Amino acid sequence: MQKSEIQLIHRNLLIGIHDALQETFFERNKYADKVIERLLKAHRKWGSQDRQVVSEIFYNIIRWKKRLEYYMGEGVKPGNIYKLILTYLIWSQTPYKKFEEFNGIKTADVLTKLKKGKLPTKAIQHSVPEWLAETLEKELGPKWEKEMDALNEQAPTVLRANSLKTTARELVADLRDEGVEAFTVADHKDAVQLEEKKNVFLTTAFKDGLFEVQDASSQMIAEFLNVKEGQRVVDACAGAGGKTLHLAAEMNNKGQIIALDIYEWKLAELKRRARRAGAHNIETRLIDDNKVIKRLHNSADRLLIDAPCSGLGVLKRNPDSKWKIDQEFIDRIKKEQQQILSDYSAMLKKGGQMVYATCSILPSENNEQVEEFLKMHADFELIAEQHIMPSQGYDGFYMALIKRNA
Repeated sequence: MQKSEIQLIHRNLLIGIHDALQETFFERNKYADKVIERLLKAHRKWGSQDRQVVSEIFYNIIRWKKRLEYYMGEGVKPGNIYKLILTYLIWSQTPYKKFEEFNGIKTADVLTKLKKGKLPTKAIQHSVPEWLAETLEKELGPKWEKEMDALNEQAPTVLRANSLKTTARELVADLRDEGVEAFTVADHKDAVQLEEKKNVFLTTAFKDGLFEVQDASSQMIAEFLNVKEGQRVVDACAGAGGKTLHLAAEMNNKGQIIALDIYEWKLAELKRRARRAGAHNIETRLIDDNKVIKRLHNSADRLLIDAPCSGLGVLKRNPDSKWKIDQEFIDRIKKEQQQILSDYSAMLKKGGQMVYATCSILPSENNEQVEEFLKMHADFELIAEQHIMPSQGYDGFYMALIKRNA
């Protein structure tokens, strides 16, 4: 890690980071993005620089947890979070005061291991669980290390200009008027990337529905589905609707999008976002029994299956997930992917096209799932596929365009 550019942190920031890490590591179903969001809301008096410092240190400690544990000489537990923070500050060469919370913490071993330089395993080097290092090496071969190097970087903030209301170039200008510097992204027609992290949700541009926060790789999925105005499109795993809204924009609000999900709260959030975006051709339906899917059999011109997955392609923005999943989870999610592909594909009309997509980089969740599906469904054929790797600059995604033959 390069020397940190962070200036001296204040004690109240230190305590906030401690409490957020404690919650993320030791409370069930507490995810880093929500934990940091609540922390920053609870401390509205912190300035923008303080908020940035807290977020950066918080996420970097989560990202590099395994390597920091090696330097500490012990695993992370509820009583040694301050030692974990101090180890990170030493390793990253971040200036700090000798806060009382650091009293009694011995750092001789940390300094010795830092001087030694060489790390005993690749899992420690890349800060991933041992089982995950083995899985990545087995599935990706030697290139897994290059991908983990990319996944251990901080994710850029990318917006999708809502083409129902604006263009990428116009959005850049509007954001600049509000003091947010950004630029368009080559080969991504609606993508706008921020020069530095800012709370864009406070901007008038956001409140007016001119953009959604969506990674450049994620934006490729709706375009890959190649929807047309007037079609019936089903988004089978819509969630809170990031890709649903993009589909509505691609269709210029003409035609019908049916957004399905098993969680009602996600569909409620989708409807709220759709109102802000001015997307009027979306209907939400809760999957509360099998009849919801059966009623849609043979009815969709286009079908998006953005399947649940390990999320290994988006560790840049969700580094805590590598500590929350295990091989058993991945094996279970692969069975779920197979079932979803088999069941949901029946919604596609003959002659229609669907996209199967994940935010994973594992072939066993991606092209191998598609190959297995095609073996069992002779009336479907693969038209095209894309593997987008984190080393290309944005999130890791897979997408396969599949046609149902007449």
